[in-house]
Amino acid sequence: MAAPDTSNAFDTSDAKTKIVGLIRPFTGIRPGAGWAKKVAAPPYDVLSTEEAIARAGDNEWNFLHVSRPEIDLPPGSDSHAPEAYAKSAENMTRMLTEGVLVRDAKPAYYVYRVAGDGRSQTGLVAAASVAAYDSGRIRRHELTRPEKVEDRTRQIDALNAHTGPVMMAFRSNPTASALLKKISGRTPEIDVVADHGVQHCVWVVDDEAEIDSLSQAFESMEALYIADGHHRSEAASRIAQEHRAVNPNHRGDEPYNFFLSVNFPEEEVNILDYNRVVRDLGGHDVKHLLAEIGKRFDVQPSDTAYRPDQPRHFGMYLDGRWYRLSLPAGFEIPGDAWARLDLNILAANLLDPLLGIVDQRVDKRIDFVGGIRGLGELERRVDSGEMAVAFAIFPTRIDDLMAVADTGREMPPKSTWFEPKLADGLVSYPI
Repeated sequence: MAAPDTSNAFDTSDAKTKIVGLIRPFTGIRPGAGWAKKVAAPPYDVLSTEEAIARAGDNEWNFLHVSRPEIDLPPGSDSHAPEAYAKSAENMTRMLTEGVLVRDAKPAYYVYRVAGDGRSQTGLVAAASVAAYDSGRIRRHELTRPEKVEDRTRQIDALNAHTGPVMMAFRSNPTASALLKKISGRTPEIDVVADHGVQHCVWVVDDEAEIDSLSQAFESMEALYIADGHHRSEAASRIAQEHRAVNPNHRGDEPYNFFLSVNFPEEEVNILDYNRVVRDLGGHDVKHLLAEIGKRFDVQPSDTAYRPDQPRHFGMYLDGRWYRLSLPAGFEIPGDAWARLDLNILAANLLDPLLGIVDQRVDKRIDFVGGIRGLGELERRVDSGEMAVAFAIFPTRIDDLMAVADTGREMPPKSTWFEPKLADGLVSYPI
């Protein structure tokens, strides 16, 4: 396929901005020899403070001391206080001083494979262009919350580095995939088994010919798609704006114009279901609600927990029993990429008209349960009386995510749960 016309992809209001590529290599910060096992940490946003304290334990070199620095402050400390960000910088500086972390001598790409539960995905760690993000060539599908963007902005600013990778996907590209396969056939520089038995391998790519080949393969792509890390991406954009505003000699190729990304081929990205639980029945009793749902869906009782095995089928747990919901014959599937998402079909035909859940982003009556927790978690929350009804959703497909992102619209909240999770601390990007 011919390379797309990207002549306007990096336009900004600053005439001094230099045109740069979609991605580029960088001099990464990574664990020194023998330190990766101790450094590797879960993503900062999947643990509570208490869980982070327990996970770090007595390991002073776990990267949670950087990503969740409140674990080193007095109990009850505000994780967003200036002291927390200062502690993060102090901890990272100490790790660099002691050689636990080292910075590579010359720019490189990094190939990263994460494998767990019988699956693996291999992607490219690269510095991704903020200009491409701002212009829409790096495409988003999720709204961000200002307080979370502020937190990530202050963290990046304190460290002068991006430490949490943004997970992105690219449409099938045989050239890029062949290069990733070739490089990952070598002995990795990092090979550790971390939480939940997940294996993390990293290969350093500092050969100039291979760097050029990877850069050309990615530059031929029309777009990259953010899978996980919207707040980190938006924070990177803000950091670039702040640096640009105080740099009279801004060119556009300075390190602050890029952010840390890991880019996977779409066919390897694994998305789990993200399910819904609702606190009440919206004024209905069980019998009446079932009757109303039956006007909109085919409803069949199930003797076992039902996890949908195809799109536009739903599981429902109500009053101690599972049901299978499917769309009736003759239901017209919307042609619009956004409207035909299973989550939006469920919202338009059940959550909104029957339960009164109009805006899932702000309604306190609805909560979200990642598929990694299993259907038993849905049963537990309903049986406990905390919730009144639960819905199991077929996982959002990566091609649907990309189709929505191509339209410039946002997915419903909590649409995707990606597994296995990437590790923090194995490669960071200094700015």
